[in-house]
Amino acid sequence: HILQAVEDSLRRLQTEWIDLYQIHRPVFDVPQDETLRALDDLVRQGKVCYIGCSTFPAWMVMEALSISERYGLSRYITEQPPYNLLDRRIENELVPLAQRYNLGLLPWSPLAMGILAGRYDRTGPPPEGSRAARIGSWASERLTQRGIEAARRMAEVARDLGLTSSQLALLWVKDQPAVTAPIIGPRTEAHLDDALPVLEMRLEEETAAALDEIVPPGSAVSDFHNTSGWMKNRLASHQQEAST
Repeated sequence: HILQAVEDSLRRLQTEWIDLYQIHRPVFDVPQDETLRALDDLVRQGKVCYIGCSTFPAWMVMEALSISERYGLSRYITEQPPYNLLDRRIENELVPLAQRYNLGLLPWSPLAMGILAGRYDRTGPPPEGSRAARIGSWASERLTQRGIEAARRMAEVARDLGLTSSQLALLWVKDQPAVTAPIIGPRTEAHLDDALPVLEMRLEEETAAALDEIVPPGSAVSDFHNTSGWMKNRLASHQQEAST
């Protein structure tokens, strides 16, 4: 499946190699060594330069790194986790692991699906055309009162600094330890114009401390990095499929 997917990607991209190829979420019915051997073949063939993973729990990242070292296979150099001020749980295990093993972090959803941009409240349905309106129940489960209150408090800090809420949310993620770069998903030129100046900004210690008071390190007020819950559901589903 991986080998065919890469061939299809190369054809669509009209290129001879892919710079970074990431496995999105663990596949529980395929041993990690099989996945890594397939990826290693692609690296040796010159079709992929580097490999990474996305939304893996820390223990599975560590397992993959150990397998690569044991068998002399190409290793993951990146992990792409959900990470934002509302859900800081990757700081407990994944961030220390990334620092110890020189793993680049490429966080997705740095604006917490737009919550940290101040686009939502709990008084009515999500605005028409918004990300939350498009993806439905998955989004509504993350629109918690605590999360919206944290976003409101962060917006006050941003105003005092002369920044937009989105800029401060991106700046906070960008300057966290082990983060290589946050992944942004602007839908308009205005969103992109708002984000680009963050590249030249630096998060001051006083600002970081103020944000730590809103959501303490390693904690969460909204559920973005629920890998354990997602894994349990997937494992149960796979077990049911195997028994039928």
